[in-house]
Amino acid sequence: MKFISRAMLLLAGALLLTSFANADKPGRHPRYLHALSDLRAARAHLDHLSMNEKRDDLEIQAIKKIDDAIAQMKKASIDDGKNLNDHPPVDAGLDRVGRYHRALQLLDSARKDITLEEDDPAAQGLQGRILADVDEAIRIVKSLITKYSH
Repeated sequence: MKFISRAMLLLAGALLLTSFANADKPGRHPRYLHALSDLRAARAHLDHLSMNEKRDDLEIQAIKKIDDAIAQMKKASIDDGKNLNDHPPVDAGLDRVGRYHRALQLLDSARKDITLEEDDPAAQGLQGRILADVDEAIRIVKSLITKYSH
């Protein structure tokens, strides 16, 4: 009887230690959550207009691609519960091209997080779809930089 009590006590202790060890582990796909934050911030930089600026069709296309990437993540339940307007403020000192450059940096950062090795076969298809949207947004933002840099 003493042996069974000690074994149960050891088992309970091991389970308790295991739960403590897992408490600090990030949730599923933490890199995707970081990418999600970067995508929201990039979107904000593209969506922000000063009073004398008009929305460019390319900006609309880039925002749409970012929205598509975010939707793919949410479809896969990779969601931190924040809305599109939950992002760091856009630097008011940046001009239009400066905002495009910052958006490009954020998109590149999101892309790096998304491209890290994925060991879940089901998530690999998701990864490819998200990357296609992010890559298209990057291409469009580069076009915007070229268009407005003259």
